[in-house]
Amino acid sequence: MFLKHIAIIGGGIIGATAAFYLTRPTETDSVEVTLFDDGEGQATKAASGIISPWLSKRRNKRWYALAKRGAELIPELVHGAQLGSEVYEQTGTIVTRKSSEDLKALYTEAKEKAATTPAMGEVQLFSATQVGEKLPFLTTPPAGVFVSGGAKIDGAQFVNQLLDNAQAHHLKIVHGRAKFNSSGLITCDSQQVSFDRTIVATGAWMKATLAPLGLNLAVRPQKGQLIDISVHTKESWDTLPVMMPEGSSDIIPFAGGKLVIGATHEDDQQFDLTPTKTARDELLANAGAFISNLAKEQVVDMRVGTRAYTPDFGPFFGQLPTNPAISVGGGLGSSGLTTGPIIGYLLAKSVLGELDQDLSCYTKPVSDYLANL
Repeated sequence: MFLKHIAIIGGGIIGATAAFYLTRPTETDSVEVTLFDDGEGQATKAASGIISPWLSKRRNKRWYALAKRGAELIPELVHGAQLGSEVYEQTGTIVTRKSSEDLKALYTEAKEKAATTPAMGEVQLFSATQVGEKLPFLTTPPAGVFVSGGAKIDGAQFVNQLLDNAQAHHLKIVHGRAKFNSSGLITCDSQQVSFDRTIVATGAWMKATLAPLGLNLAVRPQKGQLIDISVHTKESWDTLPVMMPEGSSDIIPFAGGKLVIGATHEDDQQFDLTPTKTARDELLANAGAFISNLAKEQVVDMRVGTRAYTPDFGPFFGQLPTNPAISVGGGLGSSGLTTGPIIGYLLAKSVLGELDQDLSCYTKPVSDYLANL
């Protein structure tokens, strides 16, 4: 039986998902998978987020097709990897609009999409009172559209448990920063290794990862910060929905009275990972528009990560046109928890030779984001 040696560079949401699917038992060629990751600044491990792409204001059709497919895959992935409710929970989402006319239009859009999108579940138009009943910690609840198929996810737990699962199926993890030499071989800790196929998923750092290959990737970093707020409550909060207020920060309740608020979008901070008072105060004020009497003393944690953005804000993935043995996936922006898993899945299937569909409905060609140095 042929043994294929596969490398994954980057242990974020794309790399971890690819590792999970590459290490599944198979009746075809056996594989040996090595993942390289130094963990620095990883956006996924700093993130708690929402899986609910259907009512996004984004009008990029490729992005929507990808995000929609991602929202369908994640429950299957959670079940297959036996991830717990502390990682992922389908509690529904409440999406708001500032004007009543826009909210009615959103509800109409949601009903139309739900008719052909089973993953959305039930759609309801909620008054401010009904939103307050769903989220009792709100003191000034807005009206909104409730989508029962929406979910909340803990990025760090998601990645860690996927990698634990893959390690149980013989994934090898190397904790270090892997680099290419000009010949496309991987070096890490002064050791040079050759692989049959490589998946590169280094997020905002991918520009530097690909530079030794003579390629200039059009990707930029963006700093994102979020805060965890502790709220005294007698309720469990286990099944409370998340809220996505228009023009403000998402509010995500977790068990034990924890609220996650975020995240910021800071384009001028590059790879800086320092939590800032400015971000804390901004996020606290955004939450304070709906929850009165919040104090900075209730902020129990701040997390910082670095997202990757492309010029057109679209994710990209596929084989390098200059070296088909190397596949890449990135440019997730702020939708990484939704789009990352489906990209990891599709890349894994491609590497195994099991991909039987055209990817152009999900992404532009990788060449659109590359230039020779």
